Amino acid sequence: MNKKQRVKKNKEFQTIFKKGKSFANRQFVVYCLEHEEDFFRVGLSVSKKVGNAVARNRIKRYIRQTFLELKDEVNTNMDYIIIARNPAAKLDFHETKKSIEHVLKIAKVIKKKN
Repeated sequence: MNKKQRVKKNKEFQTIFKKGKSFANRQFVVYCLEHEEDFFRVGLSVSKKVGNAVARNRIKRYIRQTFLELKDEVNTNMDYIIIARNPAAKLDFHETKKSIEHVLKIAKVIKKKN
């Protein structure tokens, strides 16, 4: 993902937390907020309670790769914040992708496959 597709600033995170809607399952919480741009942005949050640095970075890599693979199916005019919960540390890539797809379907921001 390039830099314009990331949510980095604390102010942007706080805006999405306050104005956006949240959806969750056991592994992830997703906050979604619409904006006017024609591309989506993703912010990641993985607490130190989830695991050591290696585990946290692995989760973030898996989430980024999942969004790269889902870029054609995800609503493009949205900001997303993904918060990883403790059980996410035990997932491999395919389980992570399945779990994120599940949360995005709950949020109704993922398009149906033809």
